[in-house]
Amino acid sequence: MLKIHNTLARDKQVFAPIEPGLVRMYVCGMTVYDYCHLGHARVLVVFDMVARWLRASGYRVVYVRNITDIDDKIIRRAQENGESIQALTDRYIAYLNEDAAALGVLRPDHEPRATRYVPAMRRLISALEKNGYAYRSATQDVCYAVRKFPGYGRLSGKTLEDLRAGERVEVAEGKNDPLDFVLWKHAKPEEPDEAKWESPWGRGRPGWHIECSAMSSELLGPHFDIHGGGQDLQFPHHENEIAQSEGAHGCSFVNYWMHNGFVRIDDEKMSKSLGNFFTIREVLKQYDAEVVRFFILRAHYRSPLNYSDAHLDDARGALTRLYTALKGVTPGAAKIDWDEPHAAKFRVAMDDDFNTPEAIAVLFELANETNRTGAAQAAGLLKALAGVLGLLERDPVAYLQAAPAADALAGLDGAAIEARIAARVAAKKARDFAEADRIRAELLAAGIVLEDKPGGLTEWRRA
Repeated sequence: MLKIHNTLARDKQVFAPIEPGLVRMYVCGMTVYDYCHLGHARVLVVFDMVARWLRASGYRVVYVRNITDIDDKIIRRAQENGESIQALTDRYIAYLNEDAAALGVLRPDHEPRATRYVPAMRRLISALEKNGYAYRSATQDVCYAVRKFPGYGRLSGKTLEDLRAGERVEVAEGKNDPLDFVLWKHAKPEEPDEAKWESPWGRGRPGWHIECSAMSSELLGPHFDIHGGGQDLQFPHHENEIAQSEGAHGCSFVNYWMHNGFVRIDDEKMSKSLGNFFTIREVLKQYDAEVVRFFILRAHYRSPLNYSDAHLDDARGALTRLYTALKGVTPGAAKIDWDEPHAAKFRVAMDDDFNTPEAIAVLFELANETNRTGAAQAAGLLKALAGVLGLLERDPVAYLQAAPAADALAGLDGAAIEARIAARVAAKKARDFAEADRIRAELLAAGIVLEDKPGGLTEWRRA
């Protein structure tokens, strides 16, 4: 029984789709004016994993991930480059697709571009105006009257007094209330014609928030199952989506809200303003793309993801050990028997809010069994379960030949083993039992057996 941590409920809830057997899921995608960074990589990989597990669980999934191809930053970058907006966005959409493919991310069922859904956005704004939620400001923008929507703030858990205006780039002047946000931006003389559309409110373009409300309702209907995105989008973007969609359609918008945690660099949130961000392409110059995918999935999607070369080196060593277990073994049948104990344990982990750290710990248990016995059945199950996560899908020999010779745990001396044991003890004290289990499983796959003794002591021996 799948349980999902619903941000709206602030708790794990049993997942029950609106239509039995069908899951409709929308995820906020990228604004395409630059290369994708590691924060984008996490969104891509996390919700690819979610879609894969839903399908492995027997659901038919309609997965929508949008592309924002009109935005203040896009307009500014195109003008700086002396090129058209479409030329800029087409180029970075191609780069996005290349990066996603490298990370093993399957293409969503729909990838709507905002510029192709402007008529739907106009219809949505007209409905909001008719229902009394939208008004024209003194500057000819069309704004949403936040205080008229009684449920505003329930996703972020903030009161109206706590909130500030939700505009993405600049706070619009002439609004009736500082909390109100822009639905339709009146055209500025200096903006290019390709950034302007005709509307009942004059020439202009849609605000950022209205895009996702329009695209999701057009492709999934006004009420659907799962909406995902990065934690930074919870407010104001997703809060505003709820207000727009429910205000226009008069029904519940989304049943389950999912938000992945931040990527952190040296314990600080990665951001362009701090200058501490890395593009996917920069990272892939140094690390295999599957290593990066494994690094992302080894952390729970809601937890912070701490990036460092040391963490990626460790991920590379761990992935190498999984591939090593498959080397020279002809895997058994790929069909998964979910009643088999390892598969059942894997399923329990994934059904517990997509707990990939615990699921990956099962992969190391199977790797150890394969190393110990050479059993084709264990190898086949290892490969099949890993494939559910988009891992271990390459030929082991080819991967190992391409991987660096250095293995983070190969030839461990006593001091290094003790350091890993200390890390496991620290994880247990922090009640991060998934991390503690992962360290034990990795050591076991490397031939190191741990034995916990009374008094909190841990002894080890080589298998």
